[in-house]
Amino acid sequence: MGYYRDIYKSWKNDHLKFWGKQAKAIAWGKKPKKILDDLNSPFYKWFPDGTLNTCYNAIDRHVLSGRGEQDAIIYDSPVTNTKKRITYSQLQYQVSQFAGALIKLGVIKGDRVIIYMPMIPEALVAMLACARIGAVHSVVFGGFASNELAVRIDDCKPKVIVSASCGHEPNRIIEYKPLLDKAIEIAKHQVKKCIIFQRDSLKAQLKPTQDLDWSELIKDAFLAKPIEVDANDPLYILYTSGTTGKPKGVVRDNGGHAVSLKWSMNNIYDVQPGDVYWAASDIGWVVGHSYIVYAPLFHGCTTILFEGKPIGTPNAGTFWRIISEYKVKVLFTAPTALRAVKRDDPKGDFIKNFDITSLQSLFLAGERADPDTVLWLEDKLKVPIIDHWWQTETGWPVAANPLGIEALPIKTGSPTLAMPGYDVQVLSEEGVEVPRGTLGAISIKLPLPPGSLSTLWSADDRYIESYLSTFKNYYETGDAGYQDEDDYLYIMSRTDDVINVAGHRLSTGAMEEALSNHIDVAECAVVGVYDNLKGQVPLGLICLNNGCNKTHEDVCKEVVDLVRNEIGPVAAFKSVAVVSSLPKTRSGKILRATIRKIADKVDWEMPATVDNPLVFEEIKKALKPLGY
Repeated sequence: MGYYRDIYKSWKNDHLKFWGKQAKAIAWGKKPKKILDDLNSPFYKWFPDGTLNTCYNAIDRHVLSGRGEQDAIIYDSPVTNTKKRITYSQLQYQVSQFAGALIKLGVIKGDRVIIYMPMIPEALVAMLACARIGAVHSVVFGGFASNELAVRIDDCKPKVIVSASCGHEPNRIIEYKPLLDKAIEIAKHQVKKCIIFQRDSLKAQLKPTQDLDWSELIKDAFLAKPIEVDANDPLYILYTSGTTGKPKGVVRDNGGHAVSLKWSMNNIYDVQPGDVYWAASDIGWVVGHSYIVYAPLFHGCTTILFEGKPIGTPNAGTFWRIISEYKVKVLFTAPTALRAVKRDDPKGDFIKNFDITSLQSLFLAGERADPDTVLWLEDKLKVPIIDHWWQTETGWPVAANPLGIEALPIKTGSPTLAMPGYDVQVLSEEGVEVPRGTLGAISIKLPLPPGSLSTLWSADDRYIESYLSTFKNYYETGDAGYQDEDDYLYIMSRTDDVINVAGHRLSTGAMEEALSNHIDVAECAVVGVYDNLKGQVPLGLICLNNGCNKTHEDVCKEVVDLVRNEIGPVAAFKSVAVVSSLPKTRSGKILRATIRKIADKVDWEMPATVDNPLVFEEIKKALKPLGY
């Protein structure tokens, strides 16, 4: 562990020197002489006197260095049976052309552009075109509800919205245009123009005064050159998922974003220019921004753009097919995707059909990686399974196993150690660091590193209130966990998922870990519900593996005993129900807060990001026999 420890220590001893050195990997218009401006803390500015262009760093510099004929993007869409390769030279042309079209519509540096699109190459072209001309993009998950899109329109006030005629789910087509039109109708801010990419599977009816056809618009567009922007100019706004009421628009700058993501590709993921890298996520989420689009392109890699699902397009072998077909070196996805694969193919039979020897490692993030799934993957794939942890707000990993520096010993259930840039401490409610092994609030000492959020869009006060007000000089992550004697970090749950059972603070994550150890449990969630005697008690929901032939009653009794044995009677874990699926956001996060409200019989609203609204009816039905 010496090499990693040395690098982390070098950052901690002189963080300005450390980040100054990393900044040399980026192509600057004007190289920064000052590394950090902390005069207006907590609004820190990294590389404040530097200028650059993000799109130039992602595309042009690679064309100029001889990578023009290398694949930049491989598009694979099993839902439309489409495959396409786009080289760096082709991407440069397409992005320059669309950037010229945006300029033709009056979009200038600092203007906002909402991108409301499915997982198609044109979505990446639109993002990079905005970066090319200094416009600020805000990607909203394609097919998002009209009222939620309207809220985002009113918050960031875009000059233009870029969309497509439709998106594809495994068994249906989602028309985007009616959703977009309704959002524009609801919104107070008046959007001047919409650009619609017409997909072959469905042509949208365009409004003559509002809508422009993508293909027609680019025909006579000039090829726009990259525009230099200040390092602290905003690159994009990304709204946090699951937000109700006024959303939180995380602002990412250009300079720190490029430096941190470029550093992460080599040092954390251990990939080199020319390698094929696949983040199986969606561009509507931070993983898509950071590791489908920007980081792989900054590093000169080939990135996979996948329009499909881990199962059902057509089966649980899709991930292994893509790894085999395109010689993927690193896969990065959410545990929920691989739990779905494991549930459909518990013996891993599909894996045997493909040559996946190109795969060097598999990284997991987005939610807690349960040890049972990790161990299953280790057994079936025979490569390191790396759990790592970060957030929309941080933009890149807080804690990871930095394979490019040193492959550290893996401890199942831990995302390993804090990366350079992050001084992670576990604090008590009073803001004091707790002893090793003690549950507390995971917090990061300020300043946050380059690439982290600089503020919330048009809401500086809310930025401080949401993240910096609980503990002085610390960013509060909202996650609860602990560090062990080796400084390994364990993320157990969201802070509000630490429940108080008769005075005992217990982690629902630890209970979920115990449940997932049961051989028949494919997926689970534990929430704390109101109890007039103990204050709170845990309630579990479980989904069973295909092929389980036990009665639900027997499995429930077994998992209750399992939690009692592993956590102890103090957990008071007695209530568990079997359901066919758990309610999740489209990014795979389980909607525990909504489950809790249903069980507590308090008012709740259908979350805007839920992937399957019908699941709540099943949950209500399953909880009735338990008295909820």
